[in-house]
Amino acid sequence: MQKNKITNPITEGVIWKQLLIFFFPIVVGTLFQQLYNTVDAIIVGRFVGKEALASVGGSSAVLANFVIGFFTGLSAGASVIISQFCGANDRENMQKGLHTAYAFSILFGIITSIVGFILTPWLLRITKTPIDVFADSVLYLRIYFAGLIFMLIYNMGSSILRAIGDSKRPLYYLIICCFINIGLDILFVVYFHMGIAGAAIATLIAQAVSALLVTYALMTSYDILKLNLKEIRIDFSMLKAEFKIGLPSGLQSCMYSLTNIIIQASVNNFGTDTAAAWAAYGKLDAIFWTICGSFGIAITTFSGQNYGAKCYKRVKKSIRVSLIMALSVSSVLIAFLMIACRPLYHIFTTDADVIDLGVYMLKLITPSYIIYVFVEIYSGALRGIGDVFIPTLITLGGVCFVRIPWVVFVTPLRNEVSTLLFSYPMAWAATLLLLFPYYLYQRKKLLST
Repeated sequence: MQKNKITNPITEGVIWKQLLIFFFPIVVGTLFQQLYNTVDAIIVGRFVGKEALASVGGSSAVLANFVIGFFTGLSAGASVIISQFCGANDRENMQKGLHTAYAFSILFGIITSIVGFILTPWLLRITKTPIDVFADSVLYLRIYFAGLIFMLIYNMGSSILRAIGDSKRPLYYLIICCFINIGLDILFVVYFHMGIAGAAIATLIAQAVSALLVTYALMTSYDILKLNLKEIRIDFSMLKAEFKIGLPSGLQSCMYSLTNIIIQASVNNFGTDTAAAWAAYGKLDAIFWTICGSFGIAITTFSGQNYGAKCYKRVKKSIRVSLIMALSVSSVLIAFLMIACRPLYHIFTTDADVIDLGVYMLKLITPSYIIYVFVEIYSGALRGIGDVFIPTLITLGGVCFVRIPWVVFVTPLRNEVSTLLFSYPMAWAATLLLLFPYYLYQRKKLLST
C-alpha cells in the first residue's frame, strides 16, 4: 500500500504558499476564459457598432451564462467528491467520479444545445431584447448553443484537474485557445466581414480545442486518475453523490442568473445605449468575479482535500488565509476599476453616451463588491466539506426575498438605473448577515470532531 501513497502539498504544505501556487493558474486561466466573450465584444463593438456590442454582451451573454452557471454548479459536485477521494487516496472512486462526470457532461451538453437552439428567439423576446439588435442576438446565441458541449466538457475536465491539485494545465490550454479565438475573431470579423457570426464561430472553434486538450490530459497525464473513453458511463450512485453537492450549487447559480435575466430585461427597457453600456460593464465586472471566484475554487479544493484527509484544523486555517488574501486582492482591484473605468470603457466603444452611462454604473456598484468576498469564501469552504444545502438556502433567500422583489416592485416606482443596481449590494449584504453565523456554527462543530 505504501507505494500508492500520494504526496499532496495541499494537505501537507505551507498553506499560504500552496494557496498562491494553486490560485494564480486558476485566476489567470479564468481571466483568459472570460476573454473568449470579451474579445468578441471588443472587436464587434469597435468594428461593427454599438448594436453588435449589445447583441454579444447583452441578453445573449446573460442567457448563455444561465446555462453555464448551472452546469458549473453541477460540476462543483464532481470536483468536491473527487477532491475528497483524492485526499483519502481512494483511487477506485476517483475513477468512477471522473467517468460519471464526463458522461453527464456529454449528455447534458447535447440536450441543452438542442433545446437552446430551438428556444433562442423566445428566450430573447422574454428578456425584451431591443428590436434593432434582435436578429444579430438570435444568430450569435444559436451558434453559441451549437458549440456549448465543448465548453461544458472543458469546464468539467478543468474542474476535475483542479480537484486533484493541477491548476496549471487548464491555464496553459486556455492561453492557447484564447489566442486562437483572438486570431480567428480578427480574421472572421475584421478581414472577412462576417460580423456577429464570425465572432461566434471563432469562439466555438476555440472552445472545441480547449475541450480536446483537457480531455487528452486526463487520458494521458496522471497515474492517480486516468480517463478511458470506453469507460465513460454513468454510475448512478456516484452521480447521486455528485448531485447532492452540485445540484444546490447549480440551483444557486440559476437564481443568480435568473435575477440577471430580469435585470437585463429592465436594462433593455432603457434603450440600446444603456444595454450597450451594461454589456461593456459586464465584461469589466467579470474581472472581479473571476478573481473572487478563483479564490472560491481554491478554498473549496483546499477544504475538500483536507476534510477528506481529516486535517480539520488545517481546514480552518486555510479559510482564514484565503479570506485575507481575497480581501487584499479585491481591494486593489476595486480601486483600479474605480480609477481606470473611463479608459477601460474606451476599449469597447467610442460612443460618448454609452461610455458616460457605463462609468456611472461601475462607480455606483463597484465599492460594494467587498461584501461578496466574504460570501464567496465562506460558501466555498462549506462546499468543500460537503455542506451545500443550508448555504444555498441562505443565498437563495438573499436573491428571492431581496433582489427579485426590489427589481420587480421597487424599481418601477423610481424608474432609474441607480434604483435597479442597488438590488445587488442589498442582496449580498442580506446573504452575508445569515451566512456568517452559520459558518461560525459549522466551524465550531468541525473543530470539535
